[in-house]
Amino acid sequence: MYLSTTAVIPRLRFHKMDYNAVATISPLLARSHSRTCDYTIAGMIMWAHYFNYEYAIVDNTLFVKGVEENDRTTPAFSIPIGEMPLSDAAALLKEYCMAENIPLVFSAVPEDRVEELRQLGECRIEELTDWADYLYNARDLATLSGNRYSKKRNHVNRFTSDHPGASLVDLTPDMVPRIKTFLDTLPPDEEHVTAQIERNEVMRLLDHWDSLPMDGAVLVTPDRGIVAFAIGEVIADTLYVHIEKMLHDINGAGETINKEFAAMMLDRYGVTFINREEDAGDEGLRRAKESYHPLMMLRKYNVAFSG
Repeated sequence: MYLSTTAVIPRLRFHKMDYNAVATISPLLARSHSRTCDYTIAGMIMWAHYFNYEYAIVDNTLFVKGVEENDRTTPAFSIPIGEMPLSDAAALLKEYCMAENIPLVFSAVPEDRVEELRQLGECRIEELTDWADYLYNARDLATLSGNRYSKKRNHVNRFTSDHPGASLVDLTPDMVPRIKTFLDTLPPDEEHVTAQIERNEVMRLLDHWDSLPMDGAVLVTPDRGIVAFAIGEVIADTLYVHIEKMLHDINGAGETINKEFAAMMLDRYGVTFINREEDAGDEGLRRAKESYHPLMMLRKYNVAFSG
């Protein structure tokens, strides 16, 4: 079936995506059946400026326009989410692209949605090798049980021994100023181009913390105060860990916030999986994420239609 445009009226009107859009798009994002991080509130809102995200809603279906992950000069779209059949939504996008004289490209398409798009017409499919998400068993990360996690447990035990009285507390709105001060104390990451962008976006997210459907945890010690924090979002059976920051000179702080946040969310929501997002081609991040033994990689693709 080709992307038919018969009797399609170009009704798409895209609007800037920002924190004012959260209440509008959140219910529709919750209808995504994908476990990739691209269909979460933070996955979109935090990176809206970087990827030029805009949104439109037609017939209770969310359309998101941005750019390709690997080429920010090329406009691209997310898989539409909502009540409209994919063939109809794709036809609507084709009409829009023809009017705008741009190619119809879907970016960060989850692997299990590629075949649906392939059936709509001739297309070019390209795997985004640096953008696959790491998916874990939630109970594994919450308990660190078994021989393969022995080193991780040792780091957690070392942290507990070095910092008696340490506690994990909810990230509440009244803690936001302290979290922002903590972020300011972290040394800048000069090696990664997006590091400063991420820091700025975390600050912006914290400014809207009391209105976001997210959970956060803060690791506090009697001697050093805040040493780590994590922010995540639960959709259906999956926790998406969007942010995790720690003092790297505190032995075991990273392993401890990772474990304790997973345990908190498992207890609170009964999640089955934890998505710790992609490594974006960073070798250090790749090794760190692999060390927690993911269940699987959630691969993503570009799907570009011709003509």
